[in-house]
This record gives sequence, structure tokens and C-alpha cells, in this order.
Amino acid sequence: MSTKPEGRAAEATADRNAVALTRHRGLATWGERLVPLGEFRDASSRSGRVLGDEERERERQRLRQPVGDGADAVELEGPLEGPWSRAIVFGGVYSNHRALEAVLDEAVSWGADAIYCLGDLGGFGPSPERVRPLLAQGGVRVIQGNYEQSLASGAEDCNCGYADPRDNHFAEISYRYTERHCTEEFKRELGELPAARRILVGERELLAAHGSPRRVNEFLFASTTSTPYLEVLCDRFACDGVVCTHTGLHWHRRLPSGRDALNVGVIGRPANDGRREVWYARLEAGARGQPLGVELVPLRYDWSALAREIRAEGLPEEFALTIETGWWTTCLEVLPAKERARSRY
Repeated sequence: MSTKPEGRAAEATADRNAVALTRHRGLATWGERLVPLGEFRDASSRSGRVLGDEERERERQRLRQPVGDGADAVELEGPLEGPWSRAIVFGGVYSNHRALEAVLDEAVSWGADAIYCLGDLGGFGPSPERVRPLLAQGGVRVIQGNYEQSLASGAEDCNCGYADPRDNHFAEISYRYTERHCTEEFKRELGELPAARRILVGERELLAAHGSPRRVNEFLFASTTSTPYLEVLCDRFACDGVVCTHTGLHWHRRLPSGRDALNVGVIGRPANDGRREVWYARLEAGARGQPLGVELVPLRYDWSALAREIRAEGLPEEFALTIETGWWTTCLEVLPAKERARSRY
């Protein structure tokens, strides 16, 4: 065992991380409490859908089938866009018009052929209509997130996919604010956006969706999304890679097949890492037969001005603190154990 101070510090950090992970085994976070996993499952089942063994097996087999002429194909078919040499992709604007302006400036300086936004234009931030002209001026190709679907349909909530009461409390505040501050014309436009886009970057055909190609609010976290499952998604939806957002946390994985799975993160708020920057992705065509170039990029913007705007609009102080500190103060309970262990709160 190392006796150097830096060695002892590293060991202490590893011990703390191990304790943090162990604390979640057999337990689930529910608001400010840790409860037995069985209790959480019982409560979730009463507000969700439970499949019997036969129905579960049918769903499993359906998932593994390539998309043909069924409902999924109708929803996800569309023109193949491109080919692009360089494309910028981001998710979760969350009304952060300042970060949106910054990423559009970077797209110009980098020489991007195309810019894609994977949905959730509103939420958490102030004055959601301010992103509308920026998207148009930047020629951004947008798909629907759960926010767009809910706002366009007049739904009662954001369909974010949370199960915890505290998460849903702040989600409701965010959604109601966004709903009140979007015009009916803007909501109609959101309803006309596609649910997904097929993007050709070089030779690679990518399927871009919000949560996943299966469901708009599916959470694809790095620690809980298996490589075989990602291969199944690429097989089923006949693509060379899946590009998504929704979790708020960015990651990239090159699959054994050579295909790619990419969560581009969000530009609306930091990635719960103590940094004030937000994240987006740069995709670049490789030479013939070469892998897709993928770079996840931190983005600087005027976060202090955004925090002032959040407070001026009377939004929760928690939203402003996340912008100022880089640590999430809300919507934490959905995080898997490994991601939650890296949180401050």
C-alpha cells in the first residue's frame, strides 16, 4: 500500500466512491429518502404498466425484429439527410438562449455543414420563445423531444419519464412555466417537427432521436445501457449509429460491430460535473472505410447572465444554482447508482 500523501488520497477517494455505490444496492432514492427497492417497485407499478410473462416475451421478440412496415417504421422513416462532412449535434436547449447562441457561433467557426438539435427546447430556463429565431437563423434541424410532444398536444405534464415525487415537482414547475410562455403558433410548429431524423455523415447513416429510437423519454445512461442492447437498436433500426440526448449526460461508445452509440448531452444546463460549461457533439466523416469521427465538446457561454434571468423570472432558485455551480440540484433521483455517486447532492 502506498504511503505517499497522493496515494493515500487516491485510496480514500476510491473508498468513498465504493461506499457511495454500495449505499444504493438494494435501495432506491425516493425524494430525500432511501427505500427498499421492492417498495419502490410496488409504488412505480401502481402508476405504470406491468407486463405479464407472455406479454414481456412478445415485447422482447418485437424489440429484436428489424423495422419493416409497422408503426415504428412509419414514425421513423424519412428522407436521408446529407451527406455531411461535418455536423454539430446537441440536445436539451432548456430555453438557454445564451448557450444556443454560443454553439451556433462555434458551428460557423468549425465549418459545420449541418446543425441538429435533438429536442427539449423548453424547460428549466427563462423566456423559451427566445430560442425560436436563433434556431431559424442558424438553419438548425430540430426533432421533437418529450417537451415538444407535450406542448403541441396540450398534455398535462412534460412526459419526462420521472418516477420520483421530488423530480416530478420541479418538472411540473418547469413545464408549466414553459407552457405559459410559448405562443400557440410556436406550439403548433413544435407539433410539426419529426420524431427522428436519419443523417448521413460521410458513409455513416445515423438515426437521431430524443430519448431513443424506441421511446421519446427512454433514458440511455452510460452505466446502465448495455452494449448488446445498443447493437440490437442499430440492427432493428438499420443504422450505423444511434444518436440521442434526454439524460443530460454525454457519452460515446464505439460498438464491437464498428457502429456508434452517442449521447450528445444537453446545452441547457451543465452535466452535473461541477463545471459551468455545457456539452455538444461534433461529428466528422472519416476517410472511406474509416470510423466516424466523434468529439464531445465543452461549451462556454455567459452562465452568470442566464442565472440572473432565471431569478428575474421567478423560477426556482435550484435552477439558478445548477447553472452557477455546475451541479444538479433537481431531477437527480432518476440517475443510476454510478452517475448519482458522482453528484454533489
